[in-house]
Parts: sequence; C-alpha cells; structure tokens
Amino acid sequence: MARTDDDTWDLASSVGATATMVAAARAIATKLDDPLIDDPFAEPLVRAVGVDFFTKLASGELDPADVDDANAGWGLRMMTDMMAARTRYFDDFFHDAARAGIRQGVILASGLDARGYRLHWADGTTVFEIDQPEVIEFKTATLTGLRALPTTDLRFVPIDLRRDWPAALREAGFDATQPTAWIAEGLLAFLPSDAQDRLFDQLTALSAPGSRVATETFGGPPDGDVAKAEESMRAFAQRWRDHGLDVDVSDLWYHGDRNDVATYLDARGWASVGTTMKQLLTANGLPLAPVGEDGTSVAENLYYTSILR
Repeated sequence: MARTDDDTWDLASSVGATATMVAAARAIATKLDDPLIDDPFAEPLVRAVGVDFFTKLASGELDPADVDDANAGWGLRMMTDMMAARTRYFDDFFHDAARAGIRQGVILASGLDARGYRLHWADGTTVFEIDQPEVIEFKTATLTGLRALPTTDLRFVPIDLRRDWPAALREAGFDATQPTAWIAEGLLAFLPSDAQDRLFDQLTALSAPGSRVATETFGGPPDGDVAKAEESMRAFAQRWRDHGLDVDVSDLWYHGDRNDVATYLDARGWASVGTTMKQLLTANGLPLAPVGEDGTSVAENLYYTSILR
C-alpha cells in the first residue's frame, strides 16, 4: 500500500519493516568472515519482530543467493555489503564526532539501531533516540529481555517525526547550546520532499556551531529513467513475496523531485562533504555494486557529512 501523510506501522509492516530488513542485513554481515561491523543484537531483534522471511535471513537459514536475480543491480547479497559499509560509515561518523569533542548525539528514526548498546562512546556522551512510541517500546523491552545494557547515557524520545519532536527532545534533556552529532540513516527517502526540508530546518534550529549531521540519499538511474527503476523494484519485491514476505517494499518511498541535501544544508550554514556508496565499498574492500538491466545501481547512493559553521 502506498504511503500517506497519516499512515501508521510497526516493525513488521509498511515502512517499519525496512528497519527489520536493515537489521537482518546487519545480522548477516556480522557473521561473515572478517566482518566489517559487529552487531550482536541484530539477529535477536529480528527474531523478536517475528517476520519469518527476515528471521530466516538473519539466522542463515535462507541464503540470499537463492532469492536474488543475478541480472539485477540490487539484491540481498548486495544489500548485505551495502548495509555493512553504510553502518560502518555512520559508526565512524559518531567516532569522528567524539574525537572532535562532541558529547551529544541524536539518532533520527532509530528503528532497530543498537548503537546505544554496541558502540564505545566517549565519557560524558548522551545519545537520544527518536522513533515511534511502539517501536521504541518494542526494542527496549526486547533488549532488556536480553539483559543488554546501554554503553552510554541513552535517552529515548518516543514520538513520530511528523509531530513536535524538537519539543519532546528538549524535554528529554537535549541541550541546544552544545554541539550535536545527528544521523538520518536510511530516512530521507521515506519522507515527502517538504518533510525533508522541514526536518533540516528543525535540526538546524537546534544545532550549535560545530554540530554535525550525517545523511543518506538514494541515487537514481544514470539515464534518469525513473519508470524503469520502479519496475525493477517491483520485480525485486515480487521475488521477496515469492519467498514469503508479506510486505511490498517497492511502494514505501516518496518519489518525485526534492532538494539536494548538500545544497539545502549549505545554504543554511552547513559545509557538506559527500561520499558515494561506490567509494565506501571500495574503501572497505567490498565488491562494487553492479548496474542492473534498468540502469540502476546503489553505487550512486550518496552519504553526506555536514558540519555547521
């Protein structure tokens, strides 16, 4: 079902299922020889959600190669490498921010992100996680059941980003006079264009000089054939449904023109540096993303680190 401005979801449905998909990929990546990331909470969180397709992937019962189309530019094997490289990018972003003296972090739409439990944070760091109340309640209850303990001062802000989340963040103890490290990992494509702009305006208003934000933007096909790309995504989603996934992942993004992230932020006082997924894969010794028959490739995804001057 296509997204609407007032839609709802949990971690097994609609856009919420993408958080479980990402956690499944992190679980697979964690089990690889010489893994790029280490997320011991990914598999148990996926199991707790209870989507059979993702549970089988996370546990190793289902081989991604048995699901993928060899001629496509996207698939589960590519997703595993991409999520490993992407996760490492955002992990490193927080580590770099800590080295710069930042002691306040915010994870927007945190989903099944377990950074508050698995990363080593600098002393005195406070991390805020913002997501739907049901998502945060589920994750915290599951991790408590695993006897997992936060590795920093972790504070949860249970609110929909479509509501007044800045007020809720302040109520949780956020200090707008201190530099902040923000991440919007895998979020922007799931926002309408005006909501993306509003999000950047809000976090700019909350950020002291020296603050940083890391974002991800999805690359389009080089030839600009959006219809072809959408057709390819529908075929990809059908393969997943054939293996038991009852979620149409091809219909969750907001399409259409939107402001370029770097251009928009830099006009508001930030200085942005972009890195492509191709560069991340190469830097981490991972195979390059193939270009599919439709001309699409996740190698065109862009990752920006922006610093407020």
